[in-house]
Amino acid sequence: MPTPRVTSPWLTRLQDRLDQQARLSLRRELPAVDTRPGIIDLRHNDYLGLRHHPALADALTHAAHHHGTGSGASRLLADHDLITTFEDRWCAFKGSERALLLPTGYMANLAALGSLAMPGDLILLDRLAHASLLDAARLATASVPRVTWRTFPHNDASRAEAIAHRHRQRHPDAAILLATEAVFSMDGDLGDLAALARVRDRLNRPPAAACLIVDEAHATGVIGPAGTGLDHALHHPADLVVATGGKALGVMGGIISGPAVAIDAVVNFARPFIYSTGAMPAQAAALTAALDLLRDEPQRITRLHTIITEVRARLREAGWGVADPSQVPTPVIPLIAGEAEAALELAAALRRHGILAPAIRPPTVPRGSARVRLSLHANLGPSEIDRLIDAANSCFPVSRHPTL
Repeated sequence: MPTPRVTSPWLTRLQDRLDQQARLSLRRELPAVDTRPGIIDLRHNDYLGLRHHPALADALTHAAHHHGTGSGASRLLADHDLITTFEDRWCAFKGSERALLLPTGYMANLAALGSLAMPGDLILLDRLAHASLLDAARLATASVPRVTWRTFPHNDASRAEAIAHRHRQRHPDAAILLATEAVFSMDGDLGDLAALARVRDRLNRPPAAACLIVDEAHATGVIGPAGTGLDHALHHPADLVVATGGKALGVMGGIISGPAVAIDAVVNFARPFIYSTGAMPAQAAALTAALDLLRDEPQRITRLHTIITEVRARLREAGWGVADPSQVPTPVIPLIAGEAEAALELAAALRRHGILAPAIRPPTVPRGSARVRLSLHANLGPSEIDRLIDAANSCFPVSRHPTL
């Protein structure tokens, strides 16, 4: 790639900003394609190894051949039966009244949280919630009068309730929209859905309302019976659930599910849904095939959890401060390095051992907690697990292993 030319004050301004990021070891770059044989790729979120499954490829190509490569319009102008068929299957999978498919998970969070607040309401987010939830809150405050948003300390339901009560003192009829993740994408720990549901119930005193919105991007296909998610495993404490087709399901897309009236509100008020071209019919066909595989090949989830237990246990034995697999049965494992430069060094060292895992730095994670994130998947074999453990332990001496 040729060196870019800086030819105007505007480009100079942008270049100065990029240079500042580089000095702080925070500049992002697209990763180089690595085609070396024997590479172990732990960068992706394809937890069940479905994205190369022939059933998904066949469903997608067949649908594209017969129904086109795109949807052609907003779904409010023209819908497709492959999409509605998938939504019906999703409702049966999740035990929901209604579901709505959008092109991406990011868009689904913008649509769900960004469209349901009304004037005077408060959006309360876990401080470590995904950027798409934070941006959804910003969208709501920018587009709806007198909507405010706050964050509460990670998994601290009591602080969330205290913030909500302070807001209610000034706005007695305000609705409180609580939002969190089922599995947090950077730490891999579980959201305390049960505690937040109890807070929601105490705040739900007519005419004042409250609801709980849960992002299950990293839980779908991984947690719960047949991969139905943490909300399903806990007997549905959430009012609205957002999931993605781009991780364990091996495709792409965002799915919002919940009561029919809530989904109807999203259809009517969510600008990201109303003013965007709809998801591809072929995308919906591949997602339906992924649900078939969750049903027909349950051994994939079983295998994934066996790998999670082994890798977490062996890293803990070696001195890494990762969570106990009995408490955090998720495939997202952070190796905390501390400063951004240290995380880059750790990722580079792992890469020299044939392990591809990304360095995650601020602002994605708090300062002082830069890390390499391992995303385990069901296709890892015993020898690959051994290589991963050996590489991790040789790259970072035990005396420097930090604790999350």
